[in-house]
Amino acid sequence: MADKTVDGGPWTGCAVMFLQSLCPGVNLLSLYKDQQRKFIVFKVIKLTLIDSAGGLGGYEILKVHDADPFLGVEVKFVDVAACQQFLESYSSGAVRQSFSQHACRLLVLPQEFNVETQLKASTHILDLCLDKLDLCLQHIHLSQPERLRDEEIDHLEQQLQNQALGPAPQSTTITQEESPVPSNCFKFQNRVFEDRMLTSTDVQSFSNGVGRQWKHVGRALGKNCRALKGPAIDNLAYEYEREGLYEQAYQLLSRFIQAEGRAAKLSRLVKALEDCKLTSLAENILDVQPRE
Repeated sequence: MADKTVDGGPWTGCAVMFLQSLCPGVNLLSLYKDQQRKFIVFKVIKLTLIDSAGGLGGYEILKVHDADPFLGVEVKFVDVAACQQFLESYSSGAVRQSFSQHACRLLVLPQEFNVETQLKASTHILDLCLDKLDLCLQHIHLSQPERLRDEEIDHLEQQLQNQALGPAPQSTTITQEESPVPSNCFKFQNRVFEDRMLTSTDVQSFSNGVGRQWKHVGRALGKNCRALKGPAIDNLAYEYEREGLYEQAYQLLSRFIQAEGRAAKLSRLVKALEDCKLTSLAENILDVQPRE
């Protein structure tokens, strides 16, 4: 990449995020080069960007490349707001946290897994000026991509889209109508998902997305959870009012998990979200995209 002054036209820019595992025995570069795990590593990267840039729009991955000992991820931004949100997430450590949580879940890594990151725009190391957001945005804006999206990334994006859409509707419908849902699974939007205990990633996704509706979800969960009955919800609201909505939602689900133990299942949270008409949040937690 080279620095270029861009006059007129929509806002664009390019940055490269470098990732290296801090966990002995886990090499992200080797995992990505493994054809059996390449897609899973790409999915972890994609989910991390969705978390940190505020959704699916405003950016695209151009290339994932060997920057030994780092794994390099070249990202083109086409929206300054998405770029700014990504920088704020990166500066706060949320990008590292999100990547680690998704990697632990999808790659089945140790819970203590963590990553070292570096962010560059052309020759500028943005980690050195993260306290100057405007300067970081300027460096990214002046660093324009010199390539189109890599063919390998096109293939991985298509694979991710196919996975999100799931099997063909007709075969899914027939299977689900003819076969009962297994005891270790649950149905959501006419699709069957494997049930499991709630994880820290689920708690974070819920807390980030539920907003002011956390009380309604709490009452829905409280129908079958003694710890959330009576004044428990209002007490949580009062106790964590100063910390804000994220912390209130976080404490709600944490209390549910502590009270229910191994019975704090994903299916119960998804059912509560459905009851509260929060299907988009359920889709996010289940890592599926709403169908067009």
